[in-house]
Amino acid sequence: MTTGRKTKHGTAGHEVRVRRVYEAPEPGDGIRVLVDRLWPRGLAKSEAALDEWLKDAAPTAELRKWYGHDPERFGEFAGRYAAELAGPGPERALARLRELAAEDTLTLLTATKDTRYSHALLLAAEVRGGAH
Repeated sequence: MTTGRKTKHGTAGHEVRVRRVYEAPEPGDGIRVLVDRLWPRGLAKSEAALDEWLKDAAPTAELRKWYGHDPERFGEFAGRYAAELAGPGPERALARLRELAAEDTLTLLTATKDTRYSHALLLAAEVRGGAH
């Protein structure tokens, strides 16, 4: 989904960031992409300030439910999610994220409360690893 919000392509480095979608945009965010499968609760699409929504970059509903954002399961979740990213839909989404990261700073947005245990953090590492 493109919102029509202009981004500054070709500015500062090719950093890949992770932020909560509920946080106000910052000038250095570059290209802002929602990487959750479900739309964030209580957030109007008109107020989202994002450039794209890549649902296929998110874990499957089954994996998300199994994980339940339990920090003790994060290690196993990371392995399962990495396996999912090799599938055709996620693989295309990952390729798109790498394209965007080559253009400008990329900010991956998630509704997850604690981004330290978020799929977006793992996804950012994948984008960084494949973008160089």
